[in-house]
Amino acid sequence: MPRRTRVVIVQPALPKYRVPVFRELASRPGIDLTVLYGETSAIANSEPDGFRAHVAPIHHLGPAYWHHVAWEEAGPGGPDVLVLPWDVHYLNTVPALRRAASSGVATLLWGHGYSKNEQPWRRWVRDGLARLADGVVLYNQSAADALMARQRPLGGVYVAPNSLDQAPIQASRRYWRDHREELAAFQQAHSLSGVPVLLFVSRLTGHNRVAMLIEAAAELRKRHRGLRVAIVGDGPGRAPLEEKARELSISDAVSFVGPQYDEQALGAWFMSADVLCYPVNIGLSILHAFGYGVPVVTSNRIENQNPEIEALRAGENGLLYEHGSVGGLTRTLDMLLSDAPLRERLGAGALATVTNAGVFTLDRMVDGLERAIRGARDGATGEEHTEAWAARTDPRIKTVGRGAHAKSAG
Repeated sequence: MPRRTRVVIVQPALPKYRVPVFRELASRPGIDLTVLYGETSAIANSEPDGFRAHVAPIHHLGPAYWHHVAWEEAGPGGPDVLVLPWDVHYLNTVPALRRAASSGVATLLWGHGYSKNEQPWRRWVRDGLARLADGVVLYNQSAADALMARQRPLGGVYVAPNSLDQAPIQASRRYWRDHREELAAFQQAHSLSGVPVLLFVSRLTGHNRVAMLIEAAAELRKRHRGLRVAIVGDGPGRAPLEEKARELSISDAVSFVGPQYDEQALGAWFMSADVLCYPVNIGLSILHAFGYGVPVVTSNRIENQNPEIEALRAGENGLLYEHGSVGGLTRTLDMLLSDAPLRERLGAGALATVTNAGVFTLDRMVDGLERAIRGARDGATGEEHTEAWAARTDPRIKTVGRGAHAKSAG
């Protein structure tokens, strides 16, 4: 029997949405997975389920980090494949990659491959790190194409489309669809019955520009009687947003729900919404909304979004507005709220995006990770992976995996 491939993935944290990904990866034949994760105030860690995982403290050095476990795992007797965050803030990355090269440990860097606040120096450092690894794994195809246009790393370039586990989302959607009276009671209790509902679900920070939604709502309620805004989440931006609602005299129309972690409870808000409005910086929330058949409205400045924006196809499952323009956001939301057939069509497209075995599924994400791991382990160029990936993915998405692979064995 072939020896199992020992894989160690080092992460800054273990958020809830990553648990199904690692559980599925650990279940793949021949994969022996361990996840080593730190702790951060911005992300709550979850309990591992179906895979080995241990906390490994991260040392904060001002704006930079040192995660000593990366250095430890890169040494002699380490795993077959070591996966590290592709983040320029980690000072340990270069030493760990060089040590791994001399120890015979294959390495992958996993990350966005770009910054929403891109600077030439940041890109230069990030691309330099890519040349030291045996491969890189990106969250979307656009970032992979941009990387390949700039340089050809020594290792392979792989795409693991960032996705959510839709199983609990679909279970929640079915529950509320089958319990209409209970959903109606929920809507009555929260003043959502028979009125337009704009929803935001995420952490409340300035980066997400939620104040734009409140400003747009102040204008929209003049044309859409009874309009409600539901803001689900918490964070340092909540108090300023509450003040903004008071300032615009629409506090009675804006509900600050607070954080909701139970999927079924959260599902009631999604099932009551006409649209998820995420002014900018949208990430996995887009796939969450799509799972409930809710169309999304967000900014057209794609470089200011997270990789999951690749799932949005304007006019098919959501709409884009002119970045930074409250007037543009207001007009786009007005168009959607005024056109029930359009909402229905976009909602159907949203649901199909994440349920019809397309690119943005958990299996496809894990396929990409597994392919990268096996490519790094085998010292492959990645070319042989391209045909297999392309046969299984959306025809609009190309798979990139090329470049001469050089690996030093210690």
